[in-house]
Amino acid sequence: MTIEARIRELGNRHRMLDQKIQRELNHPSVDTLQVKELKQKKLRLKEEITILEQRAH
Repeated sequence: MTIEARIRELGNRHRMLDQKIQRELNHPSVDTLQVKELKQKKLRLKEEITILEQRAH
């Protein structure tokens, strides 16, 4: 898999996590622990994307 393909894959996962977080936040009984975990996963994905983008350039 090329770096560009990996960046796209991670970007898609990042967007999906963002959507999941938004759905959870809109839910009447928000599970704050789950939201926190999702945000941490999203941050790790963003960090990995940044590292790969730096390597690609």
